[in-house]
Amino acid sequence: MTSALLYGLGGALFIALGLLYASIKIVNEYERGVIFRLGRVIGAKGPGLFFIIPLIDRMIKVNLQTVTFDIPPQDVITKDNVTLRVNAVAYFNVVDPVRAVVAVQNYLVATSQIAQTTLRSVLGQVELDDLLLKRDEINTQLQQIVDGVTDPWGVKVTLVEVKDVELPETMRRAMGRQAEAERERRSKIIHAEGEREAATSLGAAADVLDRSPGAMQLRLLSTMAEVAVERNSTLIFPIPIELLRFAQTFTDNQANGAGPAVAEGEDSVEVHAGTTVRPATLPNEANPS
Repeated sequence: MTSALLYGLGGALFIALGLLYASIKIVNEYERGVIFRLGRVIGAKGPGLFFIIPLIDRMIKVNLQTVTFDIPPQDVITKDNVTLRVNAVAYFNVVDPVRAVVAVQNYLVATSQIAQTTLRSVLGQVELDDLLLKRDEINTQLQQIVDGVTDPWGVKVTLVEVKDVELPETMRRAMGRQAEAERERRSKIIHAEGEREAATSLGAAADVLDRSPGAMQLRLLSTMAEVAVERNSTLIFPIPIELLRFAQTFTDNQANGAGPAVAEGEDSVEVHAGTTVRPATLPNEANPS
């Protein structure tokens, strides 16, 4: 066997091995291989081991894993003319590998760009308070819009989340003053409600004590016992409520010009300034003079 024949067999074997290596394709579980035969797509294969025709078939791998894309910060002007800097994140994955390769040139870049433009468009139609309070509704709206655009590309957008809202310093101070005023208003309302409930309870307790004089005495004794435990120099002189009422009646009679009532059978004595008053002698009493 000549050396030329050996070189020829060696070259043929090398080419055969190269073609065999080029025809064997291995695709992972999270990937799919889109096969083009002479420029026409024939479908997606995988996962696992399969063969293609070398020099005729061409394979493009497509990753089916969920992609976490961080949307760059966007300068947004809200509906009430407040300038914000908003950052968001989007989650999407390929559900149709053939459309992801054929329908769009680069589905990653395309999805990123549509997410940025949609973020600016949607946030420009809402007010600042809605952006801060209705975050879930805005996220749902963003996800539906972006998913509707990327669906023909075979890309499913599962979530778009507004991650960070950067407010101007003046707006932060204004919102801080507003929150402080709101807390003060609530504290005053709570204090007034407490005063009203306390007054209602005290009124009900006063009605019970007025109907039961013995309860008032028990309450007075309980208060004296509490004060006595503290070992202080406070002296308590309990005054009956009836005595206070009698003093009030006497004061009212004096203010109206009427003297104290005189019982039947008693002598009335008129007092003048500068005179000495002696009690009158009853007829049946002996006169010592």
